[in-house]
Amino acid sequence: MSRNYPFSAIVGQEDMKLAILVAALEPSVGGVLVMGDRGTGKSTAVRGLAALLPNMTVVQNCPYGCDPKAMAGACVICDTQSSSKAKVKTEVRPVPVVDLPLGATEDRVLGALDIEKALTLGEKAFEPGLLARAHRGFLYIDEVNLLDDHLVDLLIDVAASGQNVVEREGLSVRHPARFVLVGSGNPEEGELRPQLLDRFGLAVEVKTPSDMAGRVEIIKRRDQFERNPEVFLTLWEKEEEKIRGQMTAARKKLPTVKADDKLLEDATTLCAHLGTDGLRGELTLLRASRAVAALEGKNKVSREHLKRIAVPALQHRLRRNPLDESSSATRVQRALDELFA
Repeated sequence: MSRNYPFSAIVGQEDMKLAILVAALEPSVGGVLVMGDRGTGKSTAVRGLAALLPNMTVVQNCPYGCDPKAMAGACVICDTQSSSKAKVKTEVRPVPVVDLPLGATEDRVLGALDIEKALTLGEKAFEPGLLARAHRGFLYIDEVNLLDDHLVDLLIDVAASGQNVVEREGLSVRHPARFVLVGSGNPEEGELRPQLLDRFGLAVEVKTPSDMAGRVEIIKRRDQFERNPEVFLTLWEKEEEKIRGQMTAARKKLPTVKADDKLLEDATTLCAHLGTDGLRGELTLLRASRAVAALEGKNKVSREHLKRIAVPALQHRLRRNPLDESSSATRVQRALDELFA
C-alpha cells in the first residue's frame, strides 16, 4: 500500500485536482502549473495521483522505462532489441514521480559520464539523470519560479522535443524524455519566465481555505494520517479505488471521444475574444475538454466540458491589460458568461 496521502482525501482544491487528473490522462495537454499559498496540498496532490495510476509496462532492464508497445523513438538499447528477432522481455514498474530540486546541477538533470565505471573498468558509460527517470511519469518542480535560467532553457528544449540529447566527455547519448511537467510555487516570490510558462498546458491558483469548517477538516485528516497512516489509508481505499477505476475507464474511452466543429468554433471564439497569442490555447482547450468528457464517461465533448476547463487552460495565456485590474481567471470567466450565457 502506498504511503502517500490519499488523493481523494484532499479537502477542496477542485480546480487543482481536475487539472492534475486531466494532465495525467492526456499528457499532450502539456502539464500543470499550480501557484498559490504554501501548505495548500500542491505536492500532496501530485504524489497522491501517481499512486492511483496503474503500473506501466516497460522493456526489461531499460534505464529509461521505454514502452514495449511504442518502440519508435525508443532509446538505443531498446531500438537494438526491437530490430532483432528475439521477443522483447518486459516488466512492470510504478509510474515515476521525480522531484527536480532547485539546486540540481546540469549533470544531475540531463545525465553524465559514469565516473565509477570510467575509473574501475576504463569504459565510457552514461549515467542517466532525472529526465531519464521521469520518462512516462511526472517531473515535479517545487518553487518552479525560482529555478535557475539555464535549467529552464534545458527543460524548454526537452519539453518541446520529447528527447534528451547529451553530448559531453566523448559521450553522445539520445533518449526519450516525455513526462507530465508539474510545477508549483508562490507568486509572491517571483514570476515565472514567459518561455516556461507557455509550456504548461493548464494553470491553477490555489488559496488557503477561508471557511472554518474546511480548515478544521484539513487539519483533522492530516493529523489522522500522520498519527496512523495505515488506518487512514484503509479508510480511504474505497474512494481511491473509485478514482483508480475512473482513470482506467477514461483511458479506454479517450480515443473514441468526439468533438464536433461547433465545439471548435466555441474554443476559437473564446480565445479570439480574450486575445490569446497563437493557437496553443485552442489546442489545449480541445485536448483538455476531451479528457474531461472521458473522465465523465461521455462519448462527445459538450460546451459544459469546455467551460469547466477553460479557466485553467487560458488564464496564464492572457496579455496584461492596464485598464482592467481583474485577475486572469476573472477575465476568462467573464468571457465565458458573455459568450455562452
